[in-house]
Amino acid sequence: MTMDFKTELTALLPRLRRFALVRTGSLDAADDLVQAACERAWVARDTWKPGTRMDSWMFTIMQNLHIDEIRTAATHGIRESAETLEVVPDQRWSQGMEAGLALEQVARIMKQLPESMRVVLALVPIEGLTYQEAADVLGVPVGTVMSRLARARSELMRRLQAGAGEAGWVAT
Repeated sequence: MTMDFKTELTALLPRLRRFALVRTGSLDAADDLVQAACERAWVARDTWKPGTRMDSWMFTIMQNLHIDEIRTAATHGIRESAETLEVVPDQRWSQGMEAGLALEQVARIMKQLPESMRVVLALVPIEGLTYQEAADVLGVPVGTVMSRLARARSELMRRLQAGAGEAGWVAT
């Protein structure tokens, strides 16, 4: 089981990093969150059941760790400055300059959305979790995920179309 666990966890690393980047807004903080989540998962690897979705399990671990970090920071009065959200390279994103520019625009607009919207966009359309899986990761009802996602998609599209008009191109 340890080899299957290690193989599956290793394959998830790019997705975990993307999700962590959405949660933290910083590459350094994202890498720290991924490392902490992987350490916690490794210690608890015997609780993971082969054949179940490791991605949902890991996203839940990351969500809980991030919430713990926020609570600790609030308790200790630590405030981190927001850093620019950078696009994590992916093979699909490097299929041409036009696609890269569109994704850059989406990433720029996504970082302007409220965190609750960014997170559901990261979990459902980007990472492919179901509404129920995203609800479990976030610890909220399915209806909350659905409404946040609907509002997030609508707001993202509205801002993309507004930006397209200013830039002289049309979002499709």
